[in-house]
Amino acid sequence: MKSTVFANGRIVTPDGLLHRGAVAACDGVVTAVQQSIPSQQPDEEFINLDGDFLLPGFVDVQVNGGGGLLFNDNPGAETAAKIAAAHRAFGTTSLLPTLISDDLDKVKHAIKSIDEAVKRKTPGIAGVHIEGPFLNVEKKGIHDKDKLQRMSPEAIQILTSAKCAQVVVTLAPECAQSDQIALLVEGGVKVCSGHTNATFDETRQALAAGVSGFTHLFNAMSPMQSRNPGVIPAALESSAYCGIIADGKHVHPAMLRLALRAKADKKFMLVTDAMPAVGATMDHFYLNGSRILVKNGVCVSEDGTLAGAALSMIEVVKNAMTMLDLTIEEASRMASQTPASFLGAEHTIGSIALGRQADFIRVSPTLDIRQVWISGVEWQITEANA
Repeated sequence: MKSTVFANGRIVTPDGLLHRGAVAACDGVVTAVQQSIPSQQPDEEFINLDGDFLLPGFVDVQVNGGGGLLFNDNPGAETAAKIAAAHRAFGTTSLLPTLISDDLDKVKHAIKSIDEAVKRKTPGIAGVHIEGPFLNVEKKGIHDKDKLQRMSPEAIQILTSAKCAQVVVTLAPECAQSDQIALLVEGGVKVCSGHTNATFDETRQALAAGVSGFTHLFNAMSPMQSRNPGVIPAALESSAYCGIIADGKHVHPAMLRLALRAKADKKFMLVTDAMPAVGATMDHFYLNGSRILVKNGVCVSEDGTLAGAALSMIEVVKNAMTMLDLTIEEASRMASQTPASFLGAEHTIGSIALGRQADFIRVSPTLDIRQVWISGVEWQITEANA
């Protein structure tokens, strides 16, 4: 197969920024990363980046919808593929369609559908995120309280049923026993803590049982108090990954900056928590029969409860740079390499390095997306959704 060389750009790699560097890819895989621009060969396609940035494709582990579609409404492979296509225009090349708390039959259908989609190598689908229904009703947020339940043997069997897809489940530690968490982890599931009113000690116990992530840190969690620290300090002291929504609305930027300074290993993942409005023109949608309003990138129910976001990953990256004082390398790592590591896919996706999948985003100096590639194949982006 013909090799493609991306050159004369600022390339974000795990080792830092290459100014005027070059990347070669063949058969969908990165074959070279170098500081200098190689001489063009007759059998190579040469893409002149003309000083633009080349970033690794974004990896989003929490995507409820996009392109006018909500995954919960029809959690099948076709819906997931359309949602992935909508987010691709904003630089996301791998994502986890996310099912908001629902009946176990729907959870089973979602996992089976995405497992088949991953088996077929559907572009952009890296697994599935089951957010609930094993959540604390006191921290349910927009989740339907009538859907919530405790972890059960039936649920464990369903959650560990995938053969190909990576399954992530968000649960409240107080709604599952430690041995149940351990069974999920043994079955290949990545377990996150979220929508929880757990104490500091309960959270530490869940971490010891195998919890490896925290879903939208700060949101829908027990608050920090001087004599009752709750979930957040346990998360920041741990080696677990923390998802954050950097929009200035879910969490005040000062709190996120404080968290970044407090967690030594910097295992933060930028997530969108995106709803159907991303990649679509709409001022409302429905979730579990409730009308959700969309305004200025925020999704809220009619009583003012936050319900995800109308936010793309490129917007999150820009926000992280401006609100959290991050460099493009730091923000890119949180949007790509770190979530890939959380999923256990860091040797395949999430970075521009030898042997990795050739998932690239070309962005201008002002971070406008110009081109997107998945496995070395360019995807067309229209001005309407870019």
